[in-house]
Amino acid sequence: MHIVRIPLLFYILLSGWLIQGQNTQIIPLNVDHWTTAQGSEISFESFDGRETIVVNGTAFANGFEFSNGVLEMEVYANQKRSFAGVVFRKHDGNFEEVYMRMHKSRQVDAVQYTPTYNNESNWQLYPEFQANVAFKTEGWNLFRIEVEDLTATLFINGKEVMQIDRLRSGNLNGGIGLFALFGNRFANLKVTKMGEAIAKEPYPIVTPEKGIISEWDLTEAQPYVEDQLNFEDFEKAKTITVYTEQSGLLPISRYLAKPTSGNFERNQEAFTVASTTIAVDQAQTRSFLFDYSDKIVVYLNGEPIFYGNNAFRSKNNQFQGHLGLSANKLPLQLKKGFNTLHCVVIDKANGWGLMGKIE
Repeated sequence: MHIVRIPLLFYILLSGWLIQGQNTQIIPLNVDHWTTAQGSEISFESFDGRETIVVNGTAFANGFEFSNGVLEMEVYANQKRSFAGVVFRKHDGNFEEVYMRMHKSRQVDAVQYTPTYNNESNWQLYPEFQANVAFKTEGWNLFRIEVEDLTATLFINGKEVMQIDRLRSGNLNGGIGLFALFGNRFANLKVTKMGEAIAKEPYPIVTPEKGIISEWDLTEAQPYVEDQLNFEDFEKAKTITVYTEQSGLLPISRYLAKPTSGNFERNQEAFTVASTTIAVDQAQTRSFLFDYSDKIVVYLNGEPIFYGNNAFRSKNNQFQGHLGLSANKLPLQLKKGFNTLHCVVIDKANGWGLMGKIE
């Protein structure tokens, strides 16, 4: 009898490949396996030798959960203004989102990552998570994202293009789906599961650098009507205490659901009041470094001292509205004792945020 002996290392590699293969699932592209978000549209058809799904909006795969592993798909080349990508770890209105901006090939923001909080995208708040990528202008682009615990790596057409050092939604598992704006075609959706994500604290509180305001009190979200703010209402409003990321960024939608959300620039404007107390042992002037999205009214001890508009395209057609602590610097005339800073932060879409530092 002839016995074939398989080297142990080869056997281990082969076994791992088989296990991985067994965990790879192809998501069927038919109406029974997909549910659309409100206001979204999908259709199914054979195209270019593939079964495809055309998405405008967001659609979720029924019965598919994802934690750690690989998500792969093909996206048909599209040179018109459009977006195409995946959502994953969806739980309620929070999830992760990575997408290609098909019309932005070879530009600095060709691909983007954003967490979605309470059904609101927040790409303005995370300009560090975008990359310059050259897409194919004909045929299919291969999109692959590898997810491990709180990190993710994106590949386009076999090339690594972006690393996400910390996924922000706080979810360790959840549903998966597709995101597209203005219509994009997808094929060959594959999910490879590689166990459950582990994180001692999905969203730990960290100590920021000196001077950064890391803790704010927030009022509930309300519809904003211009010229109808009443400071006396701010002082009486109930608040919750919230914490920033290490950079000092406060992603407000993480903590508050807007009265109108999920409709991008069609949202009604909403506002909250973020407040903090500054204590000094003698009267003095200190600098308040800050940034915000979309608009802000700043009050010091009940007096309005600043109004600004930082909304997407508010300054020119290319203005993104990204945040940075060096964007605004305001002198604060502080009295001896306790001083209260109220920031009315108004937002419509793309990222409701605030960051501040006392120099």
